[in-house]
Amino acid sequence: MVISAGKPVRGSTSGRPIMALLDVLGQRWTLRILWELRDGRQSFRALQARCDAMSPTILNQRLKTLRDMNLIALDEAGFGLTARARQLSGLLLDLDRLANDWASLPDDQA
Repeated sequence: MVISAGKPVRGSTSGRPIMALLDVLGQRWTLRILWELRDGRQSFRALQARCDAMSPTILNQRLKTLRDMNLIALDEAGFGLTARARQLSGLLLDLDRLANDWASLPDDQA
């Protein structure tokens, strides 16, 4: 199934672009794949190993969806983030900093 802005997605019939993006990012393993590609291109096997050896079927499905959405590209060097995904990666790094700050709070302040 191709997910795109302007078309209904799981949990939303509006077709708003944010809903399509959130639907894709909410799929299991999708954020992990994007996170693992933030440092550079990876082959399928290397990416699978970095993602705790997720099943090749699921990895293929997620990679296809991410390619269809122009978030990753494949060339002779492997899978890598597109300019659009690098922009998203910056937001994920902000979330990572927020999560690390949150995790360092004492339990009574978290």
